[in-house]
Amino acid sequence: MGTSLWFWFAFIAIVIALTAFDLGVLHKDDKEMGIGESLKLSVFYIGIAMIFGGWIWVQKGPTAGMEYYTGYFIEKALSIDNVFVISMIFSFFAVERKYQYRALLWGILAVIVLRGIMIAGGAAMMESAYWVMYLFAAFLIFTGLKMLVTGEREPDVGNNAAVRWISTHLRVTKEHHAEHFFVKVPAKAEAPEGTRASRMVWAATPLFLALVVINLADLVFAVDSVPAIFTITRDTFIVYTSNIMAILGLRALYFALAAMVHRFHYLQYALALVLVFIGGKIFVSDFLLSGAKIPPVLSLGVTVALIAGGVIWSLVMTRGEEARKV
Repeated sequence: MGTSLWFWFAFIAIVIALTAFDLGVLHKDDKEMGIGESLKLSVFYIGIAMIFGGWIWVQKGPTAGMEYYTGYFIEKALSIDNVFVISMIFSFFAVERKYQYRALLWGILAVIVLRGIMIAGGAAMMESAYWVMYLFAAFLIFTGLKMLVTGEREPDVGNNAAVRWISTHLRVTKEHHAEHFFVKVPAKAEAPEGTRASRMVWAATPLFLALVVINLADLVFAVDSVPAIFTITRDTFIVYTSNIMAILGLRALYFALAAMVHRFHYLQYALALVLVFIGGKIFVSDFLLSGAKIPPVLSLGVTVALIAGGVIWSLVMTRGEEARKV
């Protein structure tokens, strides 16, 4: 894949260490995370991601470093926009805040595997046919323009096909059972009439349904983010690590952003412009610049400027709404 195995082993070791420290030390017991703790932990994860990017810069060169940071900022911004959807899912299934962190952790572990499969598939497609890159670029431009014109629609969690399938084919409890995804319940439906059920059977809980929907939502999000980073670099190591580093800090950042996600209404338009820019530069580079690549520093600068502008503009334009609530 163009990168030494020890690079991959080093990255995997970092992910395992961060996850073990997070779950085994910081959050050994389920508890509600406050905004202050959420922000501090988010700064820690962002710091680790920045240091890792510096290591890539030193080991693989400035171009690779710029590509990593560009991919990281794009994925980070997309993950911020996705907080709203995750918040809706937790609200729909009435998941208590102190159990949301554990659900997010298991969701992110699944994302690490699913993103790896998607990225490996994308890399294989581009390796066999370069024109796939044009499909990625065109899709990003189309998605960006659609977001600019129509905005994003709220997902209908209740009518989600996976939720309907699980509810039909599996036993699902009506009530939550703390942090458990599956519990044993009496098989009342199978007991003879007039007798008590003695046999216990496994049943899924609403927390499991929330976990499934969150992972399916991430697959939808990845349809945008993975092609976006592939149009920046074809280095699979950078594509994967920038994705995962941004996602690892999402569960920490979620609790701070969920309380004020309504303040980032205009961020989606900045993200739309980022997608159009990232997709458009492929066509500009190949057809207008005779194959000359747009400098990575320019891509990084435009990406950061658009995202920062979207965040600042959102906070300014929604300042009145916050004041009215007070």
